[in-house]
Amino acid sequence: MKAVVIRTFGDPDGLEVVDVPAPVPAPGQVRIATEAIGVGGVDAVIRRGTLAAHGFRKGHLLGSEVAGRVTAVGEGVDASWTGRRVWASTGLSGGYAEQAVAAVEDVLALPDGLTGADAVTLGGSGVVAHFALDRARFTPGETVLVRGAAGGIGIMTVQLAAGDGAGAVAVTTSSARRGARLRDLGATHVLDRSGGGGPDAPEGFDVVIDVVGGPRLPFFLDRLNANGRFVAVGVVGGQPPADFGMRLMDAFRRSLSFATFSSDTVPGPDRQTVRSSQFADAARGELRTVVHEVLPLDQAVRAHRKMDAGEVFGRVVLVP
Repeated sequence: MKAVVIRTFGDPDGLEVVDVPAPVPAPGQVRIATEAIGVGGVDAVIRRGTLAAHGFRKGHLLGSEVAGRVTAVGEGVDASWTGRRVWASTGLSGGYAEQAVAAVEDVLALPDGLTGADAVTLGGSGVVAHFALDRARFTPGETVLVRGAAGGIGIMTVQLAAGDGAGAVAVTTSSARRGARLRDLGATHVLDRSGGGGPDAPEGFDVVIDVVGGPRLPFFLDRLNANGRFVAVGVVGGQPPADFGMRLMDAFRRSLSFATFSSDTVPGPDRQTVRSSQFADAARGELRTVVHEVLPLDQAVRAHRKMDAGEVFGRVVLVP
């Protein structure tokens, strides 16, 4: 089968399409013929070599979520899964392929009316957005800033915060056109990447959800109101300065909080409950998915170039 692996870490040209044997589901796993493959920010971070210290090596097969039809089940898995259309998390590898395997507890049947592309656009990002707001102890009426709102996590955070009654939802983004699209999804104020602009935007925010990280993270800590909570859910812009915590200490009397969040720390059944609810909402049109572009699997390099260039609004989806 065709798959995309990392030949060399760094720029997108280090990705390579190769032929590999089709995976055989181990006990507790299912095999899925993929119809849609999500291209996420974590894929780009792994590809660049940023996480090499965590054991990623050359030859790594990228991809963390897929949608498709179950073609085989491993020992101990109910045979009724065979033939069902599903979404699945493959962890941090194995998704960029014509066939993928996943643990059955990480598989969810798709409702009628939800496409595979919609599923991989929402499946991972919606759960992160939901639990990030929960980690921030967000309550209706509070002001929220979503930093890096044009990606899948940001778009879902905007919708959920607006839908849950935020007093204001500000976003940072790179262009007026993207800002207009985010307003259509629920944003009330549009800022530039540095946090400027938006003359009527709140000076401070009760909650900041940050997908970007990078060298400017400390400046956004300064935008927190007293008792404000900052939750970092990604580092697509790189690691923050090593001494960024000094910003919190300098503002000691304002009782600010900083947290990181990964959905890996949420129990699997809780993730699946939220995901199932969000899939149903999306199938009814109550939650909107944004697919930037659908590309063939063998154009994974092009997909990653678009991400690196900051051209993607929503999610790029690969199809075999």
